[in-house]
Amino acid sequence: MHGNRSIAIVCFIFVAFSTPRRMHGQDSKNPYPNMAPLEQYLMDRNKEIALARSAAPESISADATIVVLGRQGYETAVQGKNGFVCVVDRGWMSPFAGDGSENFWNPKLRGPTCYNPPAARSILPIMYKRTEMVLAGQSKAQIMDGVKTFVKREPPLEPGAMSYMMSKDQYLSDEGHHHWIAHLMFYTPLMEGALWGADLPNSPVMLNPQFKGAPEPIDVFMVPAGMWSDGTPDPVGFK
Repeated sequence: MHGNRSIAIVCFIFVAFSTPRRMHGQDSKNPYPNMAPLEQYLMDRNKEIALARSAAPESISADATIVVLGRQGYETAVQGKNGFVCVVDRGWMSPFAGDGSENFWNPKLRGPTCYNPPAARSILPIMYKRTEMVLAGQSKAQIMDGVKTFVKREPPLEPGAMSYMMSKDQYLSDEGHHHWIAHLMFYTPLMEGALWGADLPNSPVMLNPQFKGAPEPIDVFMVPAGMWSDGTPDPVGFK
């Protein structure tokens, strides 16, 4: 497991929502200092639906609501019936600072994620808010300030909030480890990783800690799934 923790990927939800550590030797210069033209972040609608569904096993994603990114924000493409919501996160779900923050405006990043009902109610609104501010042309600093205000008005994180990130086709880094590993993410209030046994020798649990001053008071614990959403093995996650 410990070898995987040196890999830097985007944190989809600041938390996207997932950011293992920066790869050794990675250039510290940010190649994406500003937002690219919107067209570079958009996808073919049908391809985006398929990619969103690939975040979780078909037994979950087949009945999930699917949302896709349009020019005005995320919109429902398929109405589901099991309370899960699958979406393809973009780079602006990366951290505002610290490891992974260099990917904030990376137009190539695609993070298929499928949120369970508690996460769909308490995590997705933050994603929608970030996207709204991005599409309004706000700067990274303005978005961070806006999120700080937004989360103070929102209900607290629901217990049991988690998501699936098990797509073979995720693109989470330019560093050659685009897919990282198939994993599950569990969202909690800020807490010590020791309470989960995170990052200890031979523990499968990793904590993606928030940077100081992060606007969302949420930690993300990540656990390798051991297989991709299509059922094929992903042994890398257990090294």
